[in-house]
Amino acid sequence: MSPFDLSVLFFLQLAVILGACRFVGLIARRLGQPQVVAEMVAGVFLGPSLLGLLAPDLQRLLFPEDSKAILFTVAQVGIALYMFLVGVEFRTDLFVERFKSAAAISVAGMVVPFVFGVAVALWLVQSPGEFFTAKIKAWEAGLFLGAAMCITAFPMLARIIVERGLSGTTLGTLSLAAGAMGDAAAWCLLAIVLSSSESNPSIAALAIGGGLAYSVFVLTVGRWALKPLGRMAEREGKVTPAMLSVALMLTMLGSWVTDSIGIYAIFGAFMLGCAMPRGLFSRELTRQIEPMATSLLVPVFFTYSGLNTRLLDLVTTPQLWLVALVVFLAACLGKGVGCWGAARLSGEDQRTSLAIGTLMNARGLMELIIINIGLERGIITPQLFAILVVMAVATTLMTSPLLGWLYPSLGEPGGVSPRTFERKESEG
Repeated sequence: MSPFDLSVLFFLQLAVILGACRFVGLIARRLGQPQVVAEMVAGVFLGPSLLGLLAPDLQRLLFPEDSKAILFTVAQVGIALYMFLVGVEFRTDLFVERFKSAAAISVAGMVVPFVFGVAVALWLVQSPGEFFTAKIKAWEAGLFLGAAMCITAFPMLARIIVERGLSGTTLGTLSLAAGAMGDAAAWCLLAIVLSSSESNPSIAALAIGGGLAYSVFVLTVGRWALKPLGRMAEREGKVTPAMLSVALMLTMLGSWVTDSIGIYAIFGAFMLGCAMPRGLFSRELTRQIEPMATSLLVPVFFTYSGLNTRLLDLVTTPQLWLVALVVFLAACLGKGVGCWGAARLSGEDQRTSLAIGTLMNARGLMELIIINIGLERGIITPQLFAILVVMAVATTLMTSPLLGWLYPSLGEPGGVSPRTFERKESEG
């Protein structure tokens, strides 16, 4: 298709995506699932799994292969903006106050599922070529599956926390902080696997060293350099178009940096949001950017991966279902139970600890992204890819019902404010 034809089709694709997300969202809300899960499911429905099965010609007409590059680019912009806003609202003061708990949860959320993942990988490599490709060594298989088990659905976690009114609470802050640190470590592990499989050590060195350097720079020099924006906003009584342009430009630049070094764009945007001045400046940024980002651009991100997922290629034999069950149990025990235990040992109460374990256990699209990379780079086979898709979907779908069971006071998504939630929790 010509660039003009693709641009014309893009508007129709957006309309279909937004309509499908809202329609599935109505059903999901009745089932106690947040809008973000609806967007993930809507993508699967619009892909080859349902629309491609019922009307393959229509599916290919609506979403031809040539158009996916445009959707992917828009999806990256949308999720970068959203994670920037999550960083803007992130309670850095509360994070510093609860750093010990956040660090413990993050370490447990990495180490325990990593060990489980390595153990499962060493079991699976006993069947050469069935789950990992022949070129992959046992230790590379262990690192990859360990990283896949470590991953948290960071964008989805952030969306659930926002929709449930948990932004700025202890639960929300600890979960986001632990999720961010854990996911950054998981991407570094993936970089090591890619470095080994492609015999290029610079991939891992750039991801790990570059990620640390970027984070330190943004949170020190960057935060200091951005303070004048906050003072200007207070003096003007608003965020002017020029200030907004600077913030957006820096968001795109930060996303480019972390994407280029191999840690994924969302971390650059999130860290930059954390460095932004608080007060009027942060409130106005959220007011101006959030409606367009969450209502138009973010659904494209949560839909895009579903367009590339074939549920018909999932587990089809009893043996594969057994492997899928083992992987699912290892994922839940490693991430959910590991983070719960770390939170309890850090002094958090039982219900908060269980909620943290529940939130951290969701894999969502971050899992789909990492396993898609593994499949494309020839690390895993389609069989293991399908099993990990089952695990990602199952751990995501169980998150919201469990959270609602633990915190009935939250009610429907967006039902209470963070201050009200904290007050109710302090009152028992």
